[in-house]
Amino acid sequence: MKRRRLGPTALSLLLAATAVKAQPVTAPANPNRAALEQRFREQSAKVAQRRLGLTDAQLAQLAQSNARFAPQQNQLVVQEREMRRQLRVEMTAGDQANQQHVSALLDDAVRLQKQRIALVEAEQKDLARFLTPVQRAGYLALQAQVRKRAQELARDNATQGQGLGQRPGVGLRRRATGKRLP
Repeated sequence: MKRRRLGPTALSLLLAATAVKAQPVTAPANPNRAALEQRFREQSAKVAQRRLGLTDAQLAQLAQSNARFAPQQNQLVVQEREMRRQLRVEMTAGDQANQQHVSALLDDAVRLQKQRIALVEAEQKDLARFLTPVQRAGYLALQAQVRKRAQELARDNATQGQGLGQRPGVGLRRRATGKRLP
């Protein structure tokens, strides 16, 4: 069987959906945001359906499953981000780091990892109701690919100094040339 890769547009759509899903809901900064999000969800569904070979019924069930698990996943993302932030603060304090707080944060990291594993197990059990094992494996691979690409984009944005007073447009020029500009 020939392995299909996501095209750049499809992958960027999936990444945007993941980013939107992982952020807390607030008042939209863009009045067209709801329409854009809906269009994005539809495009993401088409990509998943095509790549995994899902029927319309399976696609509908996948959407329902995602809706059930998204709040818990989002909560874990927020908790993990906050735990890492607090740990960075403590670690940058060097000898002044609060040993008890660092210990508690490390305990939190383990607890959150266990919660993530339990959530993945529950999600896989749910997906097994309507996806074949091959489709589930493909879905896991798709999720991993999206996470990896999101991390790469976040890392690129951080190294480009976005939001840190860098001149606007520098990141766009870097993508066009492949080189980091001063």
